[in-house]
Amino acid sequence: MRWFGKPGSRPDGGSARNYLSLRINLFFFGTFFIFCIIIIRLAGLQFVESPELTEVEASRETKDVPLAAIRGIIHAAGGENIAYSTSIQSLYLTLTKEYTAKAKNKDTGVYDFTAEAKASTNSLVARLTSVFNEYGDPSAKKLSQEDILALLDLDYKKSLGYVPRKIKTGLTVKEVAHLMENKERYPGLAVVEESVRHYDKDTVAVQTVGYMKLFRSTEDYDIYKNIRNAMKQTGADPGLAYREDEFVGIYGLEQQYQRELRGKNGYQTLSVNPQNMAEEVIASVPPVKGNDIWMTINKSVQMKTEQAIMDQISWLHTNPVQGKYHPDALTGYAVAMEVDTGNVVAMASMPDYDTNVWNAEKLLPEVYEKIKNNNQNGTINQNTSGVSGNGLKSLIFLGSTIKPLSVLIGLNEGLFTTTDTYIDKGIAYFGKDDSSSVSNSSGHVLGPLDPAKAIQESSNAFMVDWVGNALYKKYQGEGIAVWDKYMKAFGLGVSTQSGLPGESAGVADYINTKQAGSVQAALVFASFGQKGKYTALQLAQYTATLANEGERIKPQLVSRITDAEGHTVKEFGREVLDKITFDPSYWKEIKQGMNTSVKVFDGFPYDFARKTGTSEMDAYGAVRDNGVFIAYAPREHPKLAVAVIIPEGGFGSNSAAPVARKIFEAYDLEYGLDGVPKKNLPPVTQVQESTVN
Repeated sequence: MRWFGKPGSRPDGGSARNYLSLRINLFFFGTFFIFCIIIIRLAGLQFVESPELTEVEASRETKDVPLAAIRGIIHAAGGENIAYSTSIQSLYLTLTKEYTAKAKNKDTGVYDFTAEAKASTNSLVARLTSVFNEYGDPSAKKLSQEDILALLDLDYKKSLGYVPRKIKTGLTVKEVAHLMENKERYPGLAVVEESVRHYDKDTVAVQTVGYMKLFRSTEDYDIYKNIRNAMKQTGADPGLAYREDEFVGIYGLEQQYQRELRGKNGYQTLSVNPQNMAEEVIASVPPVKGNDIWMTINKSVQMKTEQAIMDQISWLHTNPVQGKYHPDALTGYAVAMEVDTGNVVAMASMPDYDTNVWNAEKLLPEVYEKIKNNNQNGTINQNTSGVSGNGLKSLIFLGSTIKPLSVLIGLNEGLFTTTDTYIDKGIAYFGKDDSSSVSNSSGHVLGPLDPAKAIQESSNAFMVDWVGNALYKKYQGEGIAVWDKYMKAFGLGVSTQSGLPGESAGVADYINTKQAGSVQAALVFASFGQKGKYTALQLAQYTATLANEGERIKPQLVSRITDAEGHTVKEFGREVLDKITFDPSYWKEIKQGMNTSVKVFDGFPYDFARKTGTSEMDAYGAVRDNGVFIAYAPREHPKLAVAVIIPEGGFGSNSAAPVARKIFEAYDLEYGLDGVPKKNLPPVTQVQESTVN
């Protein structure tokens, strides 16, 4: 071959061949590399991502729609139904292409329902209207064709396409019979058994029991935030899914035991087309009825407690105490807790209201206006739990009811002994150059006092000189921490652990020494009950801790949980939260000192430990007196601890103590403060007659 090239050039055949070979090798290597990547990716899809992709694909083709379970019952201790559900029949429509088929309008280019779909919808609406008018409850609200059309939500403004539309609740027997007999005429319609919640018309411990609201209105509640997050998890149990139109527990035991009471929803698995519309029901799982809750609250004791508070408030409005009427005493709170078990037999926050108002389709503004200050539990917090005439709520200073604990602290800290004598001059001084002072109530000079007598006579001067001031001198700036430690050991300033939603830990405002003026002033005022605001439940737990000689037990509001067949699922018993140990002689001194004279208890058949209190709080530029009373009975082998608070009620002996006596008597009748229920005893006259005979 002849080579034609530039002069002097020579062909390099080896280099050309090598270059071509390199290009071919690179091509085959690149091809091989690409195929390897494809094979690895296919393997990943097949063996790693296949289950997840399969689930995603299945979720595109099927949807699970919850079917609500029948909610469990909340019983009182005696078995009375306090919150219960009754079955009702509801009509649902699952939209199908028969009603939702659309076609593009040739003139406008907009998709609209086909003529056939419109005809099917109009026919269904007309037939349902006729059925409701002919077979429905004549006294029930009538549904017009426009109403039914709006409920169908054909434009998906309220719900996704596959979600069944609720058309009517509370179907009559005749409506159900007609719809079932003519099921083929109503494609997509289903009659579903549901429930409606009812509450005892006697309004038994309503703020403790709670109420219900739609699930879609619970975005601000932590329990339902958690449930929503769980529902979003891949592989979540469909039976645990909530419907947006499902009613759930709000506040009180209804919320605290929401999961137990609710049971487990059933569900329908629907096939869904690419337009998110249901095509058919693939599977159906029935719901599981919720468990029943058995409260420790005794209905009879509770009702008498509620009535006693309202009667006492009325009495304070019309009868002068210490020369004064108390028209601003508008609210009252009481808790009765068994000393040995922790069972709360009464928890009253008054006035109360009828929780059935929440069952209405819409809570009217005028109705809410009436209940807004009473729809929460004033025995556990002060958030809209009742307001006195001058704006005082249920969290108030304890007044002299703190004095048994003050003396215990003084004894335990070695500030004095059980045999020491204090000379009460009616006033005590503190601060720089003794420039500040505290007087006894009405300026009484009480003379020589041992610690027990100081409690009984309610000496402010003793508490200031021998506890508050002495504690400051011993610990200086650390005195507040020492005081706070004792408060918390007795349940003041910490949760009672009742489990009720929204429970307050109280306000330990003695920590704010700047507001008090100094550490010394904070300790002085705390020592006789003018610092530290606590709830009635905390006060009851504190009283039970005194009765149990330092053992703080959990307040129990539920004794057991049972299933639909009545079998016990869970039981609740005595639970010790804390134990603080003092010398036995200190407890003896305290028990002896809790002997304040309370005229309203004249003739009470049991020896009992008690302490009255009158806490002073500023409101609207004046000092207001709040009535407080604590007691446990009997003094030896105590059975029941009681705490009562009447904001702006005046002296505790006149305002709160009468309520406590009625609670003790109600409990004695039902259970017996000596272990013998008095309701089981024959009347005294019958016993006398039989003796004569």
